[in-house]
Amino acid sequence: MTVPSPVLEVTDDTFAEAVLEESKNRPVVVDFWADWCGPCRVLSPIIEAVAGEFGEDVLLAKLDTDRNPRTSAAYGIQAIPSVKAFVDGEVANEFAGALPEEHVRAFFAQLVTSPAEMAAAEAEGMAASGDLAGAEARYRELLEEEADNADALTGLAAILLERGDREEAEELLESAGNDRRAKALRHHIFLADFAERHEAAELEQEARLDPSDPRARYRWGVMLAAFGRYEEALDELLESVRIDRRFADDAARKAVLAVFDILGLESTLVREYQRRLTQLLF
Repeated sequence: MTVPSPVLEVTDDTFAEAVLEESKNRPVVVDFWADWCGPCRVLSPIIEAVAGEFGEDVLLAKLDTDRNPRTSAAYGIQAIPSVKAFVDGEVANEFAGALPEEHVRAFFAQLVTSPAEMAAAEAEGMAASGDLAGAEARYRELLEEEADNADALTGLAAILLERGDREEAEELLESAGNDRRAKALRHHIFLADFAERHEAAELEQEARLDPSDPRARYRWGVMLAAFGRYEEALDELLESVRIDRRFADDAARKAVLAVFDILGLESTLVREYQRRLTQLLF
């Protein structure tokens, strides 16, 4: 049975030290409430029980909005219950209303790093520093404990591909499913195979000699992507889409999306070419 978390009552005077400063050491969840608030009384036992599940990893604090108007105003509290999570002195996440227990638990879970996440981050750091053997061992340990861990599956697959152990790498990527990192690595495998098959072909010359041929523009675009020249690749592939978007079962558009997977949706280049692709298609 989960033991409800001890609740730290905070005020206008103690908020800066008890919440903002403490949130630099661990996440602090603040429940803004008031005595007269019915939904607050519904949420209170739920949030305290959930907080208890996370032990000392997350601190639960409560602030009475009626008695502490300065802090309530500073954080724009207009309806209660209102719950805000603070990390490093800033609001990291929030919700309002008496949410069901599973939603409150998910809210807390997003604030803490699990042991598996810590292990994956450790392995990633080893790989980044050049200790591939150590990273591989750490990833394999993690997969023994959690066989479907996407961080470990994709991290280990990347190491294996780098040293040429393709068969096991592809098995790992298959297990990772639709994880974006796994998709990006599968695209890299395709590009490497394409470059090897066509290394003797004059793909750039073909594209220049017949610029209205969607196949030539597509093939040269894929080769550019294999070389890591992604912006030039996207230009060629978009031109193939413009000439004939139905060429080879939409091959050029699919290749554009593959490059997006490799670069990541947060990339400014991807955002720009998403806009251009949309203009072409619609």
